[in-house]
Amino acid sequence: MRPKIKYDHLIFSPADVDLSFSPLRNGLKDGTYILGAFNPGLCRLPNGNLLIMVRVAEALSNAVTDNKVHGIRWDQENRYVTEAWLLSEVTMTDPRKFRINYYSFPVYALTSLSWLLPVELNDNGSSIKQIHYDKIISPQFTSQEYGIEDPRISYIDGRYYMTTCCASSERHSTMLYVSEDGLNYTCRGMVLDHQNKDMLLFEGKINDSFYALTRPLGECYFASSSKSLYHPGAAIHLASSPDLLHWKPNNNPFLRARRSSLVNVKIGGGTPPVLTPDGWLILYHGVENNSAVGIYRTFWAVLEKNNPSKILHLDDTIPLLEANPFLTAKIKNQVYLHDVVFTTGIAEHNGDFILASGELDLACRITRIAKDYFSNTFHK
Repeated sequence: MRPKIKYDHLIFSPADVDLSFSPLRNGLKDGTYILGAFNPGLCRLPNGNLLIMVRVAEALSNAVTDNKVHGIRWDQENRYVTEAWLLSEVTMTDPRKFRINYYSFPVYALTSLSWLLPVELNDNGSSIKQIHYDKIISPQFTSQEYGIEDPRISYIDGRYYMTTCCASSERHSTMLYVSEDGLNYTCRGMVLDHQNKDMLLFEGKINDSFYALTRPLGECYFASSSKSLYHPGAAIHLASSPDLLHWKPNNNPFLRARRSSLVNVKIGGGTPPVLTPDGWLILYHGVENNSAVGIYRTFWAVLEKNNPSKILHLDDTIPLLEANPFLTAKIKNQVYLHDVVFTTGIAEHNGDFILASGELDLACRITRIAKDYFSNTFHK
């Protein structure tokens, strides 16, 4: 049964960003533009309004000049800088990044850098109330030299906890930010230092421990048995913590791409798990092989309330959300990807769930789906 979508629109796109407030103006002389404003974290503020924490990808206007390609990064001394490589020294099949051929293992540089912009919406996510340029979150550590990406916000015991992906030549990591009001965040430092793109905190303790979904990546994977129900590759795993800072991975595998599903490349967490009468509701993305990027869709599952390693319901054959070309029709001249929806936030509103997603790595999408859809499907 496909969900009945009650409301679906783009709420924020590159044209909504005022570049005069960009943190990259601190040191960078080159011209830039907004490649995408997407993959927003979502929470409800104390005043009842919603907040989306938007990932803003700011790219060099002319990354390739004079037979060279330029990368952009944050420098501890010089702030934002560019560095150049001869085109003969790199492989560039994606305008957002290029591979440096000198190394035998994959090493990349980026032609854009991401920072985070808090945008306050009204209570149902249908309009923008205020763009908080004074609350921008940008790189401040060398472990963030290539940017801060894909925030997820969880509300736990009266505080807002935001996980972010940080990229650098040192390592790929997850950093934790904490806020008392959902707007002003303090960095608590790195909590995972292996390559992990999707750390999502459960919105509440389970048996006196905090839990999180993680998605560690590797440079290579090993083949699963021909009799296995699962594809090899990146999957969602569980971890627990006494304090949200120190994490122990679960010994057993968790949510993997099934051979019988639409997913045959990888899966990863989408929204922070929220507790419903049926258990923990999680939304996640699954990728089907199709071109270099693949088709990204949103699926969902329900986990047992007191034992989240137990999957009570898994819906991985009928997508909850897919990319919708109608939504981006008015900005189609800016589209550089297709078939990508990346759901990153969830909030309650009366009898509905409001979902926040990145659409085509370009803009922020708000979708409303009745809570009954999940409970009716669960009990069917």
